[in-house]
Amino acid sequence: MSHFAKVLDGRVINVIVAEPEFFDTFVDSSPGTWLQTSYNTRGGVHYGADGQPDGGVALRGNYAGIGYIYDATNDMFYAPSPFASWVLDQTTWLWDAPVPYPADDQRYVWDEVTVGWKLVTEG
Repeated sequence: MSHFAKVLDGRVINVIVAEPEFFDTFVDSSPGTWLQTSYNTRGGVHYGADGQPDGGVALRGNYAGIGYIYDATNDMFYAPSPFASWVLDQTTWLWDAPVPYPADDQRYVWDEVTVGWKLVTEG
């Protein structure tokens, strides 16, 4: 089975699963364009059933979810920005925080007000 995303005005509005040879039979005729997307593609890498990169063809940057953005110029799907300060990496088509996540084995959440990571305290 293959996954297809319906794109209208640069946004994914629907995602379906269909056999490619029967695809034309099942799609609707409402406005938009259907594009194939891969459930196994994340960050420009194709992953196998074991969750490890398998060298397969990464299709359109990321698996397309409803609400995702489709960049027609680069033929890529990517999620909406989680925060206004984050930057889209056009190699992976994933969003990066402007400040790296701390590497100290503690838990943090993003604080858009301070544009930084805030330590999560138990309480």
